[in-house]
Amino acid sequence: MEFLADKTDFFNAKFDFHVQEEVLGWIVNITFDGPINAIDSSWGVYEKLSDDKLHWTMVSFPHLAHLPIGSTYSLLISANYHGHPRPLHAHAVLTNMGRDKWSFSPAATSDTSKYNYNDVLFKSILFYEAQRTGKLPATNRLPYRGDSLLQDKGDGGEDLSGGYFVGQGHVKFNFPIAYSATILSWGYLLYEDAYKAAGQEDHLLESIKWALDYLIKCHTKPDEFYVQVSDYLADYWSWNHPEFYLGDRPPYRINATHPGTDIAMEAAAAFAAGSLVFKTKDPSYSTRLLTHAKQLWDFADKNRGIYSDSIEVAAHNYSSHGFNDEICWGSLWLYQATNDNTYLTAAEQHFDPLPAPDMSWDNKTAANQVLLYKLTKDDKYKTAVESTFHYWFPGGSIPYTPKGLAHRSDRAALSSAANMAMLALIAADADLHHNEFRHWAMCQIHYALGDTGFSYVVGFGDDYPLKPYQRISMCPNHPAHCGPDILQADMPNIHILYGALVGGPGANDEYVDKFDSVLNNEVTIEFNAGFQTAVAALKSLWLRSQHPEQLNDGQCPYTGGIDVFSG
Repeated sequence: MEFLADKTDFFNAKFDFHVQEEVLGWIVNITFDGPINAIDSSWGVYEKLSDDKLHWTMVSFPHLAHLPIGSTYSLLISANYHGHPRPLHAHAVLTNMGRDKWSFSPAATSDTSKYNYNDVLFKSILFYEAQRTGKLPATNRLPYRGDSLLQDKGDGGEDLSGGYFVGQGHVKFNFPIAYSATILSWGYLLYEDAYKAAGQEDHLLESIKWALDYLIKCHTKPDEFYVQVSDYLADYWSWNHPEFYLGDRPPYRINATHPGTDIAMEAAAAFAAGSLVFKTKDPSYSTRLLTHAKQLWDFADKNRGIYSDSIEVAAHNYSSHGFNDEICWGSLWLYQATNDNTYLTAAEQHFDPLPAPDMSWDNKTAANQVLLYKLTKDDKYKTAVESTFHYWFPGGSIPYTPKGLAHRSDRAALSSAANMAMLALIAADADLHHNEFRHWAMCQIHYALGDTGFSYVVGFGDDYPLKPYQRISMCPNHPAHCGPDILQADMPNIHILYGALVGGPGANDEYVDKFDSVLNNEVTIEFNAGFQTAVAALKSLWLRSQHPEQLNDGQCPYTGGIDVFSG
């Protein structure tokens, strides 16, 4: 400590710290050789640690949390010692709160597939745990996550806590939450054997139920459904841990005067699919889910409209482009849950036979085609599925990177390819061009897992993204504060965001691992939903194969072209 000035009852002092490693978030513990009544500084917030007034700690302000490696940081303080002799010496220690000291080993069980599918499923589910909000259960496996945003309320005071953060921030967008729950449920219904063999069944069911429990809270009346909690623009500038978030979080809802056919049908699909998942495991819960599904289907059918037209704030991030695909999708899941032909008739009336350019939370056309064929075996649906994959296979309308990724767009390239790989594997299990569909799908998923020498799944493999664009994994450990200055740091995220599938490479396989390279490093729960289900399908195929080792021998990139299943 260097004394800079000494006046009656207080002194100014300076501590110099030589930064040996990149720091994102820090505290300073100071021990004086005499009592101090109070400390003031423009650098952070102080707290007395002992009754003898000798031990103090300071937590950095968010805008001062970043200390570059090789720099010298000078901490200036003013200390009051009224009633005591002035201290002569002090010792200060700066602790880097942005250093993660824990990690996950690979899944306890492994297989002999080219990529350890067990480990991929294990870590993908961990990503969903990282995105949880609300009152966390005792089974929480992530030491940097705690209870958060328990104060989320509806306009009438309804409890809206729980659910998932969708991407990098702390807004809860219910459209992708419901979509992800539906896709994860579909994957479990088809590939339960994969999750059981990987030892992940209970964790998967917990992740599905986490979404459904929250969506139940949001369905406050038969004709009322909350579709979003918090405002993206306000949330973006509130860079802090969700565990300590204190800002306003307005809720947004649809009803008869502000309709949202698309999101209501998506939630109905999630509830119906969930009712099938829990039909034998928890019959009363399954019945409750089906009741919500039917009510939302009726509400959506009678009150037509696009939800992002009714809720303008939703258009910033999840603007919907129509609802015919959701009517078909929701109806197909109600049909499977009830065997009521009313729903199948509605699905067929809203069927789109045109080639689907994408599969996402906003466009279920391709999924509807596959599901209608699977349920009816009607040739017109087979033709639609084939037309869509003509569009996607090499030589069709979708461009490919030099290393073989179907690259629909610069944004979410891996998610789009993984979603279509999932549908190809489901179609193959319905006996549609199984060799070609499975081979193509495997190549798309293996591209993501490391065929290029790089894994696009965080924490999987030896070389993977270190800087996914996700706020929680960037933020330092408590009590250090978080702030947008962390985007300027040249270091990996503090916490490894295990299992997150990043957006992916550009059209020439180029990839930039930086916070601000959002096209490359964006992560969302809907990215992982189709990807995880595709991995479960490959795992199930591996389990069912009489010669699983042969599944590792498929040549990639896939070069079969669009004519391999013509006619």
